[in-house]
Amino acid sequence: MSLSPQEALVYIMVMVSASDRRMSDEELGRIGSVVRNLPIFRDFTQDALPFVCGQCADALDNDNGMNNVLDLIAETIPPKLRDTAYAVAVEVAAADLDIRPEEVRILELLRGRLKVNKLTSAAIELAAQARHRVE
Repeated sequence: MSLSPQEALVYIMVMVSASDRRMSDEELGRIGSVVRNLPIFRDFTQDALPFVCGQCADALDNDNGMNNVLDLIAETIPPKLRDTAYAVAVEVAAADLDIRPEEVRILELLRGRLKVNKLTSAAIELAAQARHRVE
């Protein structure tokens, strides 16, 4: 199976959202917002989003699904998009203002597989916190 970089980014967002076995309305809304607004998705058809999300869910349900999906993502995302990939993951995790331990673990795994350095990941995480802060 091969993915486009945009599909791999969607897989990342779905994996983060589904990591705690519940995809909140805030997280689903954030996925749609990211796809609508980030330039990387300019050539991605919005109508394809439900199909790609379903593909990811199916892949995650297979034996060793999470590791297989992580491997596929790491193979697909080019080095210049690795910080973007981590940023979309953090964006979804922060969407409902409740980053659960399962989401933290997925972020750690992604950071390692994508080889995002600690300084870059800390900056991305702080920026997401600032964007989602309500008080």
